[in-house]
Amino acid sequence: MLQAERDNNLDPSTFAGSIDLVSEKLGGKVINASDEFFAEKENLLKPGRGVFIPDKYTDRGKWMDGWETRRKRVEGYDWCIIKLPYLGIIRGVDIDTNHFLGNHPPYASIDVTYLANEDEFIDQANWTEVLPKSSLKQGSQNIFSIQSQEKCTYIRLNIYPDGGVARFRAYGHIVKDWSKLQANKEIIDLAAIENGGQVIAANDMFFGNKDNLIMPGRGVNMGDGWETRRKRGPGNDWVIIKLAKPGNLKKIEIDTAHYKGNYPDRCWLDGCYETSLDINNLNWHKVKWNMILNETKLYADKQHYFEEEIIDHEQVFTHVRLNIIPDGGVGRLRLHGMVILNDKKKQ
Repeated sequence: MLQAERDNNLDPSTFAGSIDLVSEKLGGKVINASDEFFAEKENLLKPGRGVFIPDKYTDRGKWMDGWETRRKRVEGYDWCIIKLPYLGIIRGVDIDTNHFLGNHPPYASIDVTYLANEDEFIDQANWTEVLPKSSLKQGSQNIFSIQSQEKCTYIRLNIYPDGGVARFRAYGHIVKDWSKLQANKEIIDLAAIENGGQVIAANDMFFGNKDNLIMPGRGVNMGDGWETRRKRGPGNDWVIIKLAKPGNLKKIEIDTAHYKGNYPDRCWLDGCYETSLDINNLNWHKVKWNMILNETKLYADKQHYFEEEIIDHEQVFTHVRLNIIPDGGVGRLRLHGMVILNDKKKQ
């Protein structure tokens, strides 16, 4: 394998609008590794960047918050295999060596494979390289863009020859098989991350990340939602969701679970139909927004449901904007509707 000189000076914001396809919250799992003598492979997908506790040791040596293999005394390299919860395409990876200073791997590469069902064996998979052997910096987020359009269900992280990695992230988008959907009949959550929905913009997410809004299940605590800072001036906060497919809305759920002294007082929803919208150049002032749900009162720690209140059940949208007044936290947003597979604009 040839060593490639790849730019790992990218910023995480490069992949804004993408999701972490191997997130523990989504159901990502590290299923196998060549070695995990000093630190367990499962740490790779934990939240945050990892911590360092100077005086903490185990019976095998220094405790490290990451995946760390023993010092290799034979030929070869170490690897671990990560299972994606959903079929996806990777746009970039973050191989974070935070706190690994004299024990980080000098190089790494990434392979992917696609197994259509659970009956196929991972040890018989055909792997495709999407990141050639590339140099890593110690104690740093090593962020690489991925040019391949390979669909995958498994990722293999290879490190050369050994060492420790604190965290691993794979940024991209979920690929949904829409052939199994009965168009215009089946109602699904068009915003759900597992269906391919994306939270592509928010004016503020000081206390809680925008992506939490469309994660599976209800929020587990106040940190598992989208929450803005306290607004001290005029205006309101907002977040924009790109629907998995163009569709019309039949039922809306706004869940303020765990937000008791900091829930939004009111909200409204509007939407647009913009198939060519460039999320990297958000000229939202040029977009025509149409009202979906008029301004309405919200309450603390409650699931709010709206059906009859939806202004037009037949209007087709590609993007929906949740506007909250004046600020606060929302755990989950569900936008149940019907997919319009022919992608024909209906206004």
